[in-house]
Amino acid sequence: MKKLSILVIAAMVIMGVAFASCDSRQTVPIKTEIDSASYLLGTNFGAGIKEQIKTAPGPALNMDAFADGFVKAFKGDSVFLSMDMQEVGMYLNNYFQNAQLKAMEESKAENEKFLSENGAKSGVITTESGLQYQVITLGTGPRPTEEDVVKVHYHGTLLNGEEFDSSVTRGEPSEFPLGNIIAGWQEGIPLMPVGSKYMFWVPSELAYDAYGPQGTPYYGKIMIFEIELLDIVKE
Repeated sequence: MKKLSILVIAAMVIMGVAFASCDSRQTVPIKTEIDSASYLLGTNFGAGIKEQIKTAPGPALNMDAFADGFVKAFKGDSVFLSMDMQEVGMYLNNYFQNAQLKAMEESKAENEKFLSENGAKSGVITTESGLQYQVITLGTGPRPTEEDVVKVHYHGTLLNGEEFDSSVTRGEPSEFPLGNIIAGWQEGIPLMPVGSKYMFWVPSELAYDAYGPQGTPYYGKIMIFEIELLDIVKE
């Protein structure tokens, strides 16, 4: 029974299903402290998992089937106790792997289409690696090298406008050695004289190291950075 519970929770995490919202047709009366604690525990559990739905592969689950299976398994239904847990695990693994592969193929096609169209726009330059950039403001200072530490302000978003990283939002510039950042920045920032502001479109393979390997939320995504090179930091 314990193994089934782990598999069900794993499925919820991958597909991003919030159990608290599984069946909006039912309202449980809250009369006692344990009722309140139970409800809040379910709400907290569902809210935490909900954050993972944004990048989950595959179509949305059948919520009625999911809720029915979850509740019966949780209550120890005899049908679930007799299931072959190895077969259940294999089925779920195959399903999610296939869903992820399909999502990656679709994302790759969308990325290639976007980069092709974006690269044809006036002012957008595409490098040999596939990095694309556009000059917003051209500074007059020196250009950094890979051995330098730079001070920058940046704002990172995905194609859908979602912000995933931003020193601007944090309200404090960032400093880092150019040799210790994502490949797209290692290539792009040395193109910028100090005082410049560029827009970069970074293909996923040039952002892999910092924002995660296969299976993590930003894997396979084009990342858009507006970067302002403030200074080359002197030791």
